[in-house]
Amino acid sequence: MNKTADVIIIGAGIIGAATGYYLSKKRLKVYVFEKAFPCYGSTGRCIGGIRAQYAHPLSIQVMIESIKIFSTLRDELNRDVEWYQGGYLFLAHTEEKKRTYLEAIKLQKQFGLPVEFISPEECSRIVPGLNCEDLLGGSYSPYDGQANPFAVTYGYLEGIKKHRGKIFTYTEIKKINLTGEKVSSVVTDKNEEYFAPVIVNAAGPWAKKIGELVGLSLPIEPERHESLVTEACERLFDPMIVDYRPDGCYFVQNYKTGHFIGCYTPIPNDPGDHLDASSTFLTEMPRRMVRLLPKLRHLKVLRQWAGSYEMTPDGNPIVGATPIDGFYVSAGMCGHGFMFGPALGKLLADLITEGKSSISLEEFSYNRDFSRKELMK
Repeated sequence: MNKTADVIIIGAGIIGAATGYYLSKKRLKVYVFEKAFPCYGSTGRCIGGIRAQYAHPLSIQVMIESIKIFSTLRDELNRDVEWYQGGYLFLAHTEEKKRTYLEAIKLQKQFGLPVEFISPEECSRIVPGLNCEDLLGGSYSPYDGQANPFAVTYGYLEGIKKHRGKIFTYTEIKKINLTGEKVSSVVTDKNEEYFAPVIVNAAGPWAKKIGELVGLSLPIEPERHESLVTEACERLFDPMIVDYRPDGCYFVQNYKTGHFIGCYTPIPNDPGDHLDASSTFLTEMPRRMVRLLPKLRHLKVLRQWAGSYEMTPDGNPIVGATPIDGFYVSAGMCGHGFMFGPALGKLLADLITEGKSSISLEEFSYNRDFSRKELMK
């Protein structure tokens, strides 16, 4: 077997799959290594939401591009990725949150995003039955949507294989070899060596550990989050509902199946990449959902699970080159990897092959100032 590729990618989640796909379309031979199965990390555990409503200019630009890609993926990958443009509704229950959304909307509109701050009455029109107690309004964009993380990721991986690439599952990278200051090969847990002049760290929750293999200290720390899915019911509304109160939550109804899927950010945060599910979440999440939408009170929970957000100090990803020649990072997605994946994959592929991308990723660089935090979280 030929053990030499043009690019080696570590991680077969959405980031690794999308990056590999766009590199392979440029006729590069791509090898993807995954320690378990595709989507084993964060991608297969996310709830599938996709939005451009951010407070960071680069995140807005990247997500507008990503949504353009999502809207054409059915034809690009020749499979139904279950893209549905149902929108996002961010609820404001305090004046402070309302001001945050209004400031973000000003910025989002500069990039052409269709978004408005709407009244509680308009919120309840979009989400019939919404509990509007203490609600001051919401930031709503119909541009946002949802898709199936498995369908998208596996579609990209199939595309890599069609372009003479290979996917190595249940194969963990244990060592990265350098020649001088440049990457040259990886060694797997099967003690096999594969060679490439370019290596991309797309290892999600394990990105920091992969960085350590070349002596880099990446500021990426995994945090455990939990999610659940309910039984299906008749269609009730379209958008993802986001309630950022300390005891809030986010959930959306799958447009195709009618199941509700949702999660919340635990307080305090739960560091580490462990995946145990808790009885606290199983009782607390339904309570929070029913508080927002009382008509859900009769729905049964089918399943809960845990996954990782890979957090950076400012809540934005780390994407681009590093001080190690040939070693690139696309990680630290802070819970937004699925939605960022298509655009970041395409932009990073351009950066690797052409030395620049159509949208500059400089503000996501490894050596940036991490003091500017994303506020739409």
